[in-house]
Amino acid sequence: MNTWGTAAFDNDAAKLFVQEVLEDGAFALQEACEVVLDPDTDFVAEEEGARAVAAAEILAAHLSGDTETVFDSALQDWIEKLDAGELEPMRELAAEALARVVGPDSDLPEYWTESEDGEEWFGNMARLREVLG
Repeated sequence: MNTWGTAAFDNDAAKLFVQEVLEDGAFALQEACEVVLDPDTDFVAEEEGARAVAAAEILAAHLSGDTETVFDSALQDWIEKLDAGELEPMRELAAEALARVVGPDSDLPEYWTESEDGEEWFGNMARLREVLG
């Protein structure tokens, strides 16, 4: 990934993922989570981890009703058009995916541990985990 920032959409993989969500809807969210949870995947690469974090952020925005962290206006519109609780069945899946992304078998925690902005990124991950339960 070339663009980096501590927010869920502050990287190239997440920005591309937004377009997938706008095209494929909830299926894209589910797929991003399932990829990092695949039992045949020994290690979560940066791109897959970033996509799962973005999926978790979208789900959290929908469940909480707070789209402040979603900077793409088309994605905000998509989230706001969903029926209340429509994505609720994905809550557990997204929480498990996020746990895997911030765990020891993932590229992202290592990157952020070595970064001066790591505390902020880990804080964002803790916020998402709290929203997802």
